[in-house]
Amino acid sequence: MATAVTMGIVLSWACWLLYVNVGRELREALDSELRLRAHDLALVVDDGPAADVGKAPGFVEPGERYAQLLDPAGAVREATDALEANPLLGPAELSEAKKHPIFVNRSTVPGLDEPSRFLAVPVRRADGTTYVLIVGSTREDRVETLHSLRRELLIGGPAALVIATIAGYFLAGFSLRQVDLMRRRAATISAERLGERLPVPRTNDEVQRLGETLNDMLARLEIALQRERGFVSDAGHELRTPLALVRAELDLALRSPESADALLDAVRRSAAEVDRLTQLAEDLLLIATADGSRLPLRREVVDVREVLGSVANRFQWRSVDEAATITVKEAMSPIHVEGDRLRLEQAIGNLVDNALRHGGGSAELSAAAAGDIVEIRVSDRGPGIPPEFLAEAFERFSRADHARGHGGAGLGLSIVRAVAEAHGGTVRVRNREHGGAELTIALPARVSSSPS
Repeated sequence: MATAVTMGIVLSWACWLLYVNVGRELREALDSELRLRAHDLALVVDDGPAADVGKAPGFVEPGERYAQLLDPAGAVREATDALEANPLLGPAELSEAKKHPIFVNRSTVPGLDEPSRFLAVPVRRADGTTYVLIVGSTREDRVETLHSLRRELLIGGPAALVIATIAGYFLAGFSLRQVDLMRRRAATISAERLGERLPVPRTNDEVQRLGETLNDMLARLEIALQRERGFVSDAGHELRTPLALVRAELDLALRSPESADALLDAVRRSAAEVDRLTQLAEDLLLIATADGSRLPLRREVVDVREVLGSVANRFQWRSVDEAATITVKEAMSPIHVEGDRLRLEQAIGNLVDNALRHGGGSAELSAAAAGDIVEIRVSDRGPGIPPEFLAEAFERFSRADHARGHGGAGLGLSIVRAVAEAHGGTVRVRNREHGGAELTIALPARVSSSPS
């Protein structure tokens, strides 16, 4: 419908423009012809005696052309035979024609019952008198031409509109057929058939680009759904183990109620597993919050050196119980960032815990400012991270093979990445040349000097 209306407007405008232009061209051609005839007859009138003017060929032309010569008083001196003796100009027109050439349209002239157009020009004779020469022609040919053109446009225009509308309908249907194919295929794709893709026509147009974009979107959704399924599966697996241990401890205590020490020991071990479950639930909630949107942060100006010292003090019991070493490399000048102190301590604590678990019982904390970036590093002296695991070290539930027996759910480094990204920063990991791993949190240095 839109194509038909648009084509109708365009065709109507084009037909009207053609009709007007043809009419103007015919009028200009007639005027040019009248000027040439007037020029030729003016030479005869100017040179010859008045009595010889009637013998001029222009005055005796048969058919639809005519001529008339008026004297200064407006009387007819000579005229084409078809004309009567009545002058073609009135007094006002005669007075104007003596001054300059004029074109006049008449619906009819004496002797010719047809609309006509004539040119009246002044002619100064040798004796000083000014005559008015009139040359004209009927407009019947022009009228018939325009009438024929109008009839053809009124017939051809609607026919062209119908043809264009039908052609546009089928062309649009052909183009949209590919869209309909994609729609039908999209209706069959579900969570169980994520591997399917939409058919994309090789037409190098908007439809092809739409299909490619939708297929890219389906690929991203498939990856996201697979990650979520893996997350649920891994979370269920991680939750199953401590729950099974708690159930086993409680069953054992119920079967052996005679020993108070046994009951107390079972409750103690169950409480430890419940703590593990609680921490795991909190980590899962944090990861889910980070996936849905940015983590809520309570921003303030944070002294990075104080954060490193606080984290180191928190893990001092590990260094006593497990002969671990935790060192903090002091920076030369104060380093400040704008962020959530508790979240930053949580992320750095996870790095320290990871270093103590898998880095040979050592952890070195340091911070440095490089331009508008603050880098917080935690390194160890352990065996390092397997090269094939470096790319997925910060993925949730990912653990290197040698780390699977050291406890943990594989969420610590994922939380580190979530906290860093919530602060507008990044994380990276590398193996040092002389052994050990180095994990770095890079944050924007929004505050570069110590607050007053």
